[in-house]
Amino acid sequence: MDTFCYVYFRCLIEWPKHEWLQPSMIDSLFILDGLGNVIIEKHWRTVVPRSAVQQFWDLLNAKVSNDTIGENGVRPPTQLIAARPLPSSLVAAQELEPVLVTDRYFFLHILRSGLYFLAVVHDEAPPLSVLHFLHRAVDIMQEYFGIISEITIKENFVIVYELLEELLDYGRPHMIEPNILRSMIPPPSIMATVMNAVSLSGVGTSGMIKYPSGPTSSIPWRSSGIKYTKNEIYFDLVEDLHVILDKSSQVVVADIQGQVLCTCRLSGMPDLMLRLVNGKSLEDGMTSFHPCVRSNRYEKERSISFVPPDGPFTLMTYCTNIAGPQFLPLVVRPQLIATKQGGKLEISVQPRYTSTKAVEALFIAMALPTCIKSVSITSTIGQASFDQISQQIKWSVGKVSPDVSGSGLPLLSATLYGEGSNVEEELSKMHTIFADFQISAVSASGLRIDALHVENEGYKPFKGVRYITRSARYQIRF
Repeated sequence: MDTFCYVYFRCLIEWPKHEWLQPSMIDSLFILDGLGNVIIEKHWRTVVPRSAVQQFWDLLNAKVSNDTIGENGVRPPTQLIAARPLPSSLVAAQELEPVLVTDRYFFLHILRSGLYFLAVVHDEAPPLSVLHFLHRAVDIMQEYFGIISEITIKENFVIVYELLEELLDYGRPHMIEPNILRSMIPPPSIMATVMNAVSLSGVGTSGMIKYPSGPTSSIPWRSSGIKYTKNEIYFDLVEDLHVILDKSSQVVVADIQGQVLCTCRLSGMPDLMLRLVNGKSLEDGMTSFHPCVRSNRYEKERSISFVPPDGPFTLMTYCTNIAGPQFLPLVVRPQLIATKQGGKLEISVQPRYTSTKAVEALFIAMALPTCIKSVSITSTIGQASFDQISQQIKWSVGKVSPDVSGSGLPLLSATLYGEGSNVEEELSKMHTIFADFQISAVSASGLRIDALHVENEGYKPFKGVRYITRSARYQIRF
């Protein structure tokens, strides 16, 4: 079963290579704002009317109405780390099924940066492939514009339409390599904006697609004739921790989602061989590669052989498990004593790594019940406060040295003052502490980049490697 899931997932990641795995047809694509208004619409096979978008929005509102009403018709309070909660429609969209089926349409959608990217199809299509394409399209737009928002989409709507025209051909994925797209459709710039504004035709230079000229490369993700005065390549191994611990510090969930980001500035057509240290940590997980990687060679030799695209790209992504709580980078020990008038809370933090690497930008947050009206807080390190709007204790610890003997153990002490007859009962319920941090030059999985060999070219490039471990979801429930 594991082998089947691995092969199926690899096929979905590499579906642009295989005609039979491509979606049957994407009829129309819509970009909606947080209120359901259409910002961009693009049609291929048939013109899907906007009444279909309204049908999708009605399903979303129905989900909001059903999921946000609690017992006795009272809406339960939303406890979020952010002091400014998302609108209820956005919260529901994150919980809504990504594929909605009606009598006439299939709605496949994602939510990114407060915008809905909605693909509408008439016939059945592989849903994971369509969702992967939507994420890929948003990533490409993010590379072009930096930040995806309603304003940037409206300011660059001409480029957005040009990208959609090249990304899909008659509803099928066509050109999804960012490097090739950048050579055809230049990213927005101040000069292009001025030329577009003063153009007599009203289209400007950004409305003219520049197709590649001269000899083209047989490799779709890399152009021919690339030259650099200094040949260099950089790797960023970034790992996000998804951890949930119970009150006994036992692991409920402990996963690592990592990615190897690469920035290539190499001349010619180099053929690279990358070797990893502790690659066995990926054997029990799930790994996907950029289409440039020769997957058969990796399965046999556990080495990554590829001809890299020019510029930044994601070489590989992977998901693996953390062996046990002793391998977690941070220990958070909470203690809460509840009384009828309030209670006392203590939170201590200690890094597990015995190396010289410090925990950086540590931030602790804990939501309290609404019966708590005021809190008296002291902390040995950093700044701590109680936000009455979000009902959260927020502790900005900052940098924590692995040697706590010199700087002292970070400790927060708080006295809680409540009102009402059920203060002790509410404080005795389960609570969750959220931790946000980053550790540089550390790989939580133990995966490291060992050596890089270059073939087909006579130079020896400069290689730079960085390791970053950060918390994507680090929770302690007690």
